[in-house]
Amino acid sequence: MPRLTIPVRLRWSDIDAYRHVNNAKMLGILEECRIQAFWQPRQGEDSPAMGPGSGTNTLIARQEIEYLAPVEYSLEPLQVELWISHMGGASIDVCYEIPGPDGPAARATTTLVLVDEETGRPRRITAAERSAWSELTDAAIRFRRRDRDTSDGGSSTVENTA
Repeated sequence: MPRLTIPVRLRWSDIDAYRHVNNAKMLGILEECRIQAFWQPRQGEDSPAMGPGSGTNTLIARQEIEYLAPVEYSLEPLQVELWISHMGGASIDVCYEIPGPDGPAARATTTLVLVDEETGRPRRITAAERSAWSELTDAAIRFRRRDRDTSDGGSSTVENTA
């Protein structure tokens, strides 16, 4: 599996009253992983960099996260796995697995749109980026709720009885 392992230190402020990482703070952990993975070239590699001052910004078009188990505070950094499941014309889908004691504690996908820093408009993925990132491609995450069949052909509604 061609995945990056990104160490992320938990902060005390990431923990909520239930003594595990707060669900909203988990999105910040994913952001830290993206910054480490994409805002600077990886040591010893000629990978493209994005972020402030690079000429390319990224905007989040979509995020989905599935919580499987609580992540408790630890002095040891989380070893978050990150990979790319899809490269479109101007966007990439970044996938993550956050470890837990008995397997993944959370899985997530973020769709990032590459934006030209000068014009503010989406820009195409370059051949160099596509080549560098192709080494990080792996299968998309299959979220559990997405795999469930529904009786009405794929959509479901909730009836309010209040």
